[in-house]
Amino acid sequence: MKFDPSQIREAAKEDFDKTWQQGREYLGKPTINARYPRNTYSFGTAHPIFDTIQKLREAYLRLGFSEAMNPVMVEAQDVYRQFGSEALAVLDRCFYLAGLPRPDIGISDERIAQINALLGRDLSADEVEAVRQILHGYKKGKVEGDDLVAEIAKAVGAHDALISTVLEKVFPEFRELKAEATTRTLRSHMTSGWFLSLSNLHYRQKLPVKLFSVDRCFRREQAEDAARLMSYYSASCVIMDEEVSVETGKAIADGLLSQFGFQKFQFRPDDKRSKYYTPGTQIEVYAYHPGLAGSDTKYKSGWVEVATFGIYSPTALSQYDIPYPVMNLGLGVERIAMILHNSQDMRALSYPQFQTEWQLTAREMSQMISVDKTPSTPAGQAMAEAIVQICIEHGDTVSPCEFLAWEGELFGRTVKVSVVEPEENTKLCGPAAMNEIVVHKQNIMGIPHTSRWEEAFSEGVTTGIRYIDAFAQGAAYEAEVASMAGKESETRARIIRSPGDINVKIHPALERYITSYKHKMDLRGPMFTTVKSQIVG
Repeated sequence: MKFDPSQIREAAKEDFDKTWQQGREYLGKPTINARYPRNTYSFGTAHPIFDTIQKLREAYLRLGFSEAMNPVMVEAQDVYRQFGSEALAVLDRCFYLAGLPRPDIGISDERIAQINALLGRDLSADEVEAVRQILHGYKKGKVEGDDLVAEIAKAVGAHDALISTVLEKVFPEFRELKAEATTRTLRSHMTSGWFLSLSNLHYRQKLPVKLFSVDRCFRREQAEDAARLMSYYSASCVIMDEEVSVETGKAIADGLLSQFGFQKFQFRPDDKRSKYYTPGTQIEVYAYHPGLAGSDTKYKSGWVEVATFGIYSPTALSQYDIPYPVMNLGLGVERIAMILHNSQDMRALSYPQFQTEWQLTAREMSQMISVDKTPSTPAGQAMAEAIVQICIEHGDTVSPCEFLAWEGELFGRTVKVSVVEPEENTKLCGPAAMNEIVVHKQNIMGIPHTSRWEEAFSEGVTTGIRYIDAFAQGAAYEAEVASMAGKESETRARIIRSPGDINVKIHPALERYITSYKHKMDLRGPMFTTVKSQIVG
């Protein structure tokens, strides 16, 4: 059920708890067709980033790597241990975690009076003490923040929504709390997690240790753009063994990336020289993809930088008592996804819902055009089909004329349905009755099957909806409604000026798309068709 957000916002300003309690009223009750098991769900579509992640996971597994989950939260001290003199530069790009302090809140006589006024009764001495102990437990960490309201509500026998109001109005300390930073950071490099994991594995796993992880990293960029995001996915692997080298990295890069269609590789020294890698081992991987060669993208040469690998520095490894060499290779998931999905902007690929520029394919547009009112009974559906057949067979008959389309039982009554045209010197149906709704070149058109429109039908996407199809469904629906009430009906379509005139519904998102990009929607035309239903028994 659609609701008015502005109305709810205003109501929440007046009384948030009351508005929240009325939430089910705003949602309404599901229609009979929306109830399980009548409602069904078909297959959805995968997000391009997660689709790429899944392919990378499968590629690593095929190479014999086991999947790991590395810590996301890393102490700043670990960044110093891993990056050495680079640590300050790395930490400058890190997000630090913060939390709200636990205030020491007392209950004065004044506050007890305020609570009593809100509850509409006086708290007993035992209840006051119980609230005091709960607040003290919250300060000491024995009561969690998300349990605080429920604990107090239970202690005083009040609804938790009312206690939320009490905390807001009687204890302003909660509103005035400000987050305090900790020394814990969100991982900016998957490397930070690998050091922590390997330090606990080197003495209890048989070598070689071959692990991979595809997970989020976080980097405090000055600004996000087409090539940089503050939250991104890293597809990283490590091999810990008594003997690993740059050659190991080359073999892994080849084995991994060749599964994505990359056929040739170049390995170039990386000028960044990160301190957690051994000097001379940090290598950038450039791969050639034939699908990119000659394209209109920045990768038209076919060559693209896709990964970096290196041998972890013994200096950094020794900080964690790791006694074996470790090769690490990492690549950005979004970079691979952009190549696989022919995208030019990481933001648009990752978060299409936030982009002002958006596109609908002709197929997607056609799926957003539907018939509005439809009959609910098998008899009503047969009636609609019969109306269409009469219009096909007799649509050019000169008027005045009348043709019986359907006769049968509907809701316990015998009903006759006819297609009629009482006016003289015209036809049973107007020339637009057989027009079909087609999407062509991002435009929506109602057009006839003639040689003039051959290109639109062959190159565009048809909805399969003719004017007469949608009109007949609406006429049958009106006949059902009238018959149920013991009445007759007359459904007419004259000059068509909008989709609603022929019982066609355009999804609001499609209407916005057409308006935003100045596409056209032309469903006009002379229909001149009338359907009447009569109760005869």
